[in-house]
Amino acid sequence: MRQITLKNEQIELTVIDYGAIIQKLIVRDKDGKLINVVVGFENPEDYKDNPMFLGACIGRYAGRITNGAFKLNEVKYTMHSENGVHLHGGKVGFDKKIFVIDDINHGEKPFVKLSYLSPDLEAGYPGNLKVTVTYKLVANELHIIHEAITDKTTVVNLTNHSYFKLDEESTVNQYELQLDSSHSIETDSKLLPTGKLIPVQNTEYDFLVAKKINGIQLDTPFALNPAKEFAGCVYSEISGIKMQVKTNQPCMVIYTPPSTGSICFETQNYPDAPNHANFPSSILQRGEAYKNESIFRFSVR
Repeated sequence: MRQITLKNEQIELTVIDYGAIIQKLIVRDKDGKLINVVVGFENPEDYKDNPMFLGACIGRYAGRITNGAFKLNEVKYTMHSENGVHLHGGKVGFDKKIFVIDDINHGEKPFVKLSYLSPDLEAGYPGNLKVTVTYKLVANELHIIHEAITDKTTVVNLTNHSYFKLDEESTVNQYELQLDSSHSIETDSKLLPTGKLIPVQNTEYDFLVAKKINGIQLDTPFALNPAKEFAGCVYSEISGIKMQVKTNQPCMVIYTPPSTGSICFETQNYPDAPNHANFPSSILQRGEAYKNESIFRFSVR
């Protein structure tokens, strides 16, 4: 595996070519102490056994697809599923692929660009899909840019699956969370979308005004408000670190696993969009360009 480290005066980022994984993201807390704010392994080889998708590029389709199947131009495509759920691109998704390192720049705005060519019908998805992931540091921001082109009509939904840990506590109950989302996407017992959007008002999922997570378990897709400036914000008063998230995507899955004291912000299209005509389209045509650009801004207070 190849390991690349980028840094500026405010942020240091380490990426590996396996899964285009973010291994480390180091910022300063309110006392000036350096803190790695993502959960990961010290040894890159350990990512070969990574069932939690720590830090990885997720594709071809982030999130869940019902029964591991969808129709496209009247053709049914079937992918690997477990208990009726196709998750994060299947058994061998992009998180388990070796990406090519296309470009590294250590200038004022350092970046690394990685790519992967997913062949036609890999994991059941149509089209040869060329994917690039660019990680770029701009002052106090990490920019993550996923791009893709295809030679055949397909579906695509890419994201990064970093687990953000802003302090050393074992839970996220103390985190203040704010989301620019007035509706969550209703899911069933398998966390598959039902097709309905549910107002968050008067529910535990109402984070329109910042509040502490305080025991709320989240594995929840939130529909983002179209006029959003920042899709979300999380803050730890212990470290003083605040992270704001900006994205061009219509949805953000917020996940708080019980074991790591961390939180995921999966910026993406709606889960299971290929099976719901009322969801934003995830179809990518030949000649079109897919782009997910998300910005993670760090500050202290």
